[in-house]
Amino acid sequence: MSIDRVETHDLNTWTDTKVRSTPFAVSVLIAKTPGPGESHVSEFDLRPPTDKQREQITVGLTPEERDVLLEHGTEAPFCGVFLDNHEEGFYTCRFCGLPLFKSSAKFDSGTGWPSFFKPYHASHIRRILDHSYGMARVEEVCARCGSHVGHVFPDGPPPDGERHCLNSVSLSFTRVGQALPDILNRGAPEGRPDTS
Repeated sequence: MSIDRVETHDLNTWTDTKVRSTPFAVSVLIAKTPGPGESHVSEFDLRPPTDKQREQITVGLTPEERDVLLEHGTEAPFCGVFLDNHEEGFYTCRFCGLPLFKSSAKFDSGTGWPSFFKPYHASHIRRILDHSYGMARVEEVCARCGSHVGHVFPDGPPPDGERHCLNSVSLSFTRVGQALPDILNRGAPEGRPDTS
């Protein structure tokens, strides 16, 4: 089965797609088009980690991190370390360090998971139609390493009406003024403070 493009009314845009097969369902990978004023190209190196890097990073993960990031699990609601974090900074992928969301886009959704209305950059998140557990949802994974971070729902605040509902265990946090992580040794802009 191959799909070249798909129109989705939930995302209100044409999106590029790929098919991903899982033991439970066939899922469609959706790449959201950047919005007005957003660049289509990120300044970050989005090449995936090498097999050796994946092995080294995986060894350092806790069992819960492995379950959520690599097995697409979900942490329990109202217990994540970032649910009530109100510091200014950047939420990065726990696995590879790619910036995923800014604290300025965080809001209290009342769902029990950290929620955001806009990604750091549209190209840093990949969306996958997820039909597991008898539901139709849109899963979000890190665009660089493919780690599961959460789901996106169409019930968020303006400007896009999206609620990116994330697992704290999938994230790391970098305060404003501190250097972003450079887990994969890619160099600038990683390893330097974000100036955006």
